[in-house]
Amino acid sequence: MENQELIKQVTEKAEKWLTPAYDAETQAEVKRMLENPDKTELIECFYKDLEFGTGGLRGIMGAGSNRMNIYTVGAATQGLANYLNKCFKDKGQISVVVGHDCRNNSRKFAEISADIFSANGIKVYLFEDLRPTPEVSFAIRHLGCQSGINLTASHNPKEYNGYKAYWDDGAQVLAPHDTAIIDEVNKVTVEDIKFKGNKDLIQIIGEDVDKVYLDKVHTLSIDPEVIKRQKDLSIVYTPLHGAGRTLIPASLKEWGFENVHCVPEQMVKSGDFPTVVSPNPENAEALSMAIELAKKIDADIVMASDPDADRVGMACKDDKGEWVLINGNQTCLLFLYYIIKNRIATGKMQPTDFIVKTIVTTELIKAVADKNKIEMLDCYTGFKWIAREIRLREGKQQYIGGGEESYGFLAEDFVRDKDAVSACSLLAEICAWAKDQGKTLYDILMDIYVEYGFSKGTTVNVVKPGKSGADEIKAMMDNFRANPPKEIGGSAVSLTKDYKTLKATDAKGNVTALDMPETSNVLQYFTEDGTKISVRPSGTEPKIKFYIEVKGEMGCPKCYASANAEAEKKVEAVRKSLGI
Repeated sequence: MENQELIKQVTEKAEKWLTPAYDAETQAEVKRMLENPDKTELIECFYKDLEFGTGGLRGIMGAGSNRMNIYTVGAATQGLANYLNKCFKDKGQISVVVGHDCRNNSRKFAEISADIFSANGIKVYLFEDLRPTPEVSFAIRHLGCQSGINLTASHNPKEYNGYKAYWDDGAQVLAPHDTAIIDEVNKVTVEDIKFKGNKDLIQIIGEDVDKVYLDKVHTLSIDPEVIKRQKDLSIVYTPLHGAGRTLIPASLKEWGFENVHCVPEQMVKSGDFPTVVSPNPENAEALSMAIELAKKIDADIVMASDPDADRVGMACKDDKGEWVLINGNQTCLLFLYYIIKNRIATGKMQPTDFIVKTIVTTELIKAVADKNKIEMLDCYTGFKWIAREIRLREGKQQYIGGGEESYGFLAEDFVRDKDAVSACSLLAEICAWAKDQGKTLYDILMDIYVEYGFSKGTTVNVVKPGKSGADEIKAMMDNFRANPPKEIGGSAVSLTKDYKTLKATDAKGNVTALDMPETSNVLQYFTEDGTKISVRPSGTEPKIKFYIEVKGEMGCPKCYASANAEAEKKVEAVRKSLGI
């Protein structure tokens, strides 16, 4: 009965897409779904409207209210335009930046969005072609805009596209603006969308902003002398067909690196990502062509940025000369260790300096911060939360770096989203610094483990697509809350944090409040042996994520294999306990 009711609801919703307000191609696609006896596709495309998650609006491209198309993008833009005109009605000329990545339809969606903004009297700075996400954030601040959008689905599969909305500080939209924009978007009917643009209000931007941005990124170099000594550092870079190709090789050159090799097949702009299964630098397969090239030329480091060039994955040689992938937790750790250590060494560190990590990112970063007496802040997953911490302390404290386990890092405060352009440049400098001491990045990582303790982080993604999947994920979270584990992986749970209720409960049942800006559907368990487990549904993909971090000891740099083997046993025990 429930299923019949759902089919009736989605059918009524879909039939509204058969009016002349929608183009013939969209109507034909909706008609095909309505006539199909199997209603699965119809339900998936219409059972809900796309909503802003941790990464904005994101979904599979196609016809329907739960798909990325010119109407869902149009409604989002019209709603945002309405909200901007309300918020800044006394401002005079309101302006926005519009950027996009390499994905199929990204340019089309960007141009349609520019038309809609301009039709609503808003000045638009439209990038001439694909550009990295962080440059869009930079341009909003640089040009003094009130908002901006970027058409990208980051590292999602090729079927996806997305829409990131930014506020006047260059950060992704947070409360109260996020829900207020959604309210405006929900009021928009297709007839309300002003598709006919005002070309006089659209200004094309490109190289002029590139230059200012790259020059600012270059100011982040902590030790330019080490680069001069190691300018021949052999670097292999791939943009995975995406926006990194426009600026990352140029940034490395400006920093002084003269031996950069780009993977030619992956320098080709393509939303089909023909050389990879998934354009995600978290996946080993995405770096395989780059590692192949690195082996051929005996490179020092491999770097890969995702399609919108806000995240970086990397590989280096281990102590046996074998190429190994460095995960997001390790990369973030290396960045912050280098920044802290070298700011102290060069006398640049100030008492007001602070760093930020997300709650699911490795606790080793806290150990580094504490030992060096640097303030570290924890925030929710998503760079908008790191940007919020920067904004709250602006003018009082200096942000010197922050990141998350999902391969995002931000070294600067003139951008308010994760930045692979600055991250790749700084990573090359760290590699040069290591080489200057006769070491590799792997050696530096081993040094960190010996000094601060060993930890192994593993993320387990349980994929549950569609409406039935969303229901399953909800049931899993409900079950964890109703039946909290007392023991995980053979170790007693000593502390449980529930960010939905903002309560932390210890083993004795004592409850304390969690100081966070709002609630979030995240659970964390800390065990007596130092294991940390975080559980959360993804905000951008149909999956539930389990972040596992187990602790160990490393007595010497050569003890990694045994420490890692012990940690793997612990991880398996944790997975068995959680049934994942």
